[in-house]
Amino acid sequence: MIEVKNLTKKYGIRTAIDDLNFSIKAGEIVGFLGPNGAGKTTTMNIMTGFIAATSGDVTINGLDILAEPERAKANIGYLPDTPPVYGDMRVCEYLNFVADIKGVRKGRKEMLEYVMKQVSISDISRRLIKNLSRGYRQRVGLAQAMVGNPKVIIMDEPTIGLDPKQIIEMRDVVKRLGKKHTVILSSHIMQEVSAVCDRVLIINRGKIVATGTPEGLSEGLQKGSGQMQVRVKGEREQILSALREVSIIKETSAEKGKESGTIDLLLNGGEGVDIREAIFRCMARNNFPILMMKPTELTLEEIFLSLTESDRLGINATLPQPAEIAKPENEGGGEDVSNL
Repeated sequence: MIEVKNLTKKYGIRTAIDDLNFSIKAGEIVGFLGPNGAGKTTTMNIMTGFIAATSGDVTINGLDILAEPERAKANIGYLPDTPPVYGDMRVCEYLNFVADIKGVRKGRKEMLEYVMKQVSISDISRRLIKNLSRGYRQRVGLAQAMVGNPKVIIMDEPTIGLDPKQIIEMRDVVKRLGKKHTVILSSHIMQEVSAVCDRVLIINRGKIVATGTPEGLSEGLQKGSGQMQVRVKGEREQILSALREVSIIKETSAEKGKESGTIDLLLNGGEGVDIREAIFRCMARNNFPILMMKPTELTLEEIFLSLTESDRLGINATLPQPAEIAKPENEGGGEDVSNL
C-alpha cells in the first residue's frame, strides 16, 4: 500500500530525514513515534505531497507521489496537527466545500452522512465551526480527511489538546477507521499508540531506529537482559539471605508482594545471563514457593526512551536488539525544521 524508499530531506546543511526506508501494508494501523525534531512531520508532509523530498521515492497504492501527484493524493486523507477548518462555515458547508475540492459528485450526500456518523458529528452538522470545542473541531478535521473515501488516512497528533474523555473517543474512531482504511498515526502519547496500533515505527534524528509490534519490540529488547520478575511466598529477609548465596544474581530489589505473605523481587544476572534455573533451585532448596516468574516487560515508553536516548548520547542501546530493530546511526542526523 505505502512504500518509502531512500527518502531524504535537507534544509540547507540540515538533514531532517536521512535515507528512510519502510513499507506499510493495506489495513494496518501504524504508529509513527519520535521525539520533537526527529523528522515525523517532515516525513508525513512528503508522503502527502505537501513538500518535495531532496531524494528518494514515495508510492501510495502503486502511484508515485511526485510523478502522479493527483492520482496518488486521491488515495490519501490527511489530518495535520492543526485541523484545516474554516471557522465561519457550518460543519455541513465545510464538508461540502471539501467534497467540491476533491471532485466528489456521485453519492455525495450519502458519503458525507457516513463520514459524519463515523466521527460522531451528525448532530452538530448545522453549527458554526468556530463555536465548536477543540475536540469537535478535531473530529471535523478528521471528517474532511475521510471525504472521498481515501485508502490511506494520515493523522499528525490527532489527540493533541484533547481532554481524557475526548482522547478515548478519538481512539475508538481510529479503531473503526482501521477496519476500512490504512491508518498512519503520529503521536507523543505512548498509551494511545499501544491501544490502537498494530505496529510502530520509531524515528530518531531522521532515521528509523525500530519497527515492529509493541510486544515484539519489548521482547527483543528484553532478550538476553537477564532480568526477571519473581513473586515468592515467605519472609523478606530470609528470602534475600538465600539469594545472596547465588553468585550468578548480580542485582536484587524486593518489595511487599501483591498477594498476602509474598515478596515481589526484581532480579538481574547481567546481559546475556539466564538466571531462571538458579532462582528455582535456590527457592526450592530453602522451601520458598515461587508463585510467579517472568521476564521484565518493557512499556512502549521505556522502549522509546531506550532507543532514542542511547542514540542521542551517541551509544547503542544497552539491551540487545532484535532483527526488526534497526541499529541507530549517529551520522547525518538532523532536526525537523518543517514547522519553523
